Amino acid sequence: MSDCIFCKIIRKEIPAAIVYEDEEILAFDDIRPQAPVHTLIIPKTHLPGLKEAEAEQAGLLGRILLKAGEIARLKGIDRSGFRVVVNSGPDSGQEVFHIHFHLLGGRRLGWPPG
Repeated sequence: MSDCIFCKIIRKEIPAAIVYEDEEILAFDDIRPQAPVHTLIIPKTHLPGLKEAEAEQAGLLGRILLKAGEIARLKGIDRSGFRVVVNSGPDSGQEVFHIHFHLLGGRRLGWPPG
């Protein structure tokens, strides 16, 4: 999608503090962090949200979750704990309709989250 802000970040049209990148996945620090560590992990393929995901994308979505664990280690929050959140739809708080996984940590996270 040409007007998707995350697609623009993938194409390097908008700068971002990139934490990790490979052929399928991009991770970058959130510009409005909600915790000391707040990294967004996205597929490079545009996918609006979980409800649009199909079985063929299960491997990619699984790799993103595995990558979240690796990034947590890289950011030093793997031992103290972290949270991975996927918002889906307007009522969940999703603002950018390109699926993204929030990796949050670096402080005690409350429950319920919102």
